[in-house]
Amino acid sequence: MTEKTDVLREMDDSAVRLIRRLMRSARHAVIATLEPQTGNPIATRIGVSTDHDGTPITLVSALAAHTPALLADPRCSLLVGELGKGDPLAYARMTISAKAKEVIKGSADHTRIEWRYLSHLPKSKLYVGLGDFRFFRLEPENTKLNGGFGRAYQLEAKEWLSLSPVNAELAAAEKNAVDHMNEDHADAIALYARYYAKLPDGKWRITGIDADGFDIADGDEVARIFFEKPLESAKDMHMTLVRMAGEARAGLEADQTSA
Repeated sequence: MTEKTDVLREMDDSAVRLIRRLMRSARHAVIATLEPQTGNPIATRIGVSTDHDGTPITLVSALAAHTPALLADPRCSLLVGELGKGDPLAYARMTISAKAKEVIKGSADHTRIEWRYLSHLPKSKLYVGLGDFRFFRLEPENTKLNGGFGRAYQLEAKEWLSLSPVNAELAAAEKNAVDHMNEDHADAIALYARYYAKLPDGKWRITGIDADGFDIADGDEVARIFFEKPLESAKDMHMTLVRMAGEARAGLEADQTSA
């Protein structure tokens, strides 16, 4: 466990869930790297998604300053946080210390990561096939979370990553499940958005499913919905989504009756 100081709170389930929600719902972040020629820190905005275990992934051009920096020294820092009106320091954000690992083109990892990234960031289809672009997994080491005033935590990666033994099985089934839901069950996704995420009606689609939950999007709006308990198999994925649709429908009908 990471040594705690007086200003830090003890790690709890709410901190883990907040980190997972911030990371899974993020579409961009600020990455800090070390410039090879000078050793000076440089920071820039990047697009981000996540692998099945929650590890941040990014797609970068060889022409970007941070790409040769990551290749020369994989150490980096990632700032992820909420945006909104008013005082920016009142919003949750976290800094992840990580080491970048390039994803080899043509590998099974690349196929999985490319699909998840494009599903989460569909506009990246414009340049993902260009020869100078490559994926990196930004493998976390420790994380400093600020959930707002008076809510500071420090966690090791293993405390918040989704290190499920069924990740590989879920990854193999994910694309077909997501395509099926988006093409044939838009009504169920609408129920998820309204009941679990308290969102207005829209053209919501599922962008990814992992052991802990799933992500939905409608244009620029993104939301995270957690499962009641982690999935135990690919079959469990289907059964859980069916059950949640039923619960959402019943819950919304009950709300209308009591209104």
